[in-house]
Amino acid sequence: MKEDQLLTLILKARDKDQKAQTQLINSFWVDVFSFVMNKVKDENDADEITVSVFSKVLNKLDLFDPSFQFKTWILTIAQNTIIDFWRKRSRENEDPNANLQDVKNEFARSPEELLISEEDQQKIIKIIETMDAKNQDIIRLRFFEEKSIKEIAEELNLSVANTKVRIMRAKKILAELLKEDETDF
Repeated sequence: MKEDQLLTLILKARDKDQKAQTQLINSFWVDVFSFVMNKVKDENDADEITVSVFSKVLNKLDLFDPSFQFKTWILTIAQNTIIDFWRKRSRENEDPNANLQDVKNEFARSPEELLISEEDQQKIIKIIETMDAKNQDIIRLRFFEEKSIKEIAEELNLSVANTKVRIMRAKKILAELLKEDETDF
């Protein structure tokens, strides 16, 4: 892709043009995924990190400086996301009893606390029900049924890349709806 075409695409994507965003993601997906895969050596982790990278890229397009190479900018975001991934992974591995403690804490919670958490869950489900059907399906399959990206793609008859984009968008919409719901109180 020529530099002026890329810049036009970036500007459209920055203005929330979904086709431009998808085209931008598709243009750089292989580069980013390969870069991430080379660092983490696990396809599922690489998939999740790559989705996260593109979510950050789309959210921060207004910060891109056209005097730099776009691919370099994206790979810098990818590198930082990988560093965050390894930090989080090392924190999780620091205390092998941490997860056990979380389970103990769950059982030690009072009935009132459990009820509050059930109410929160019901509130989230009601918010999800306000989303359009496509986003509801993606959220349900990914987070409630815990299906892999590949399984979701097959079930919805979508490409893996398109599935990843839909998951990213649905998560973003849900996060915005949850924020709005918090401000209503």
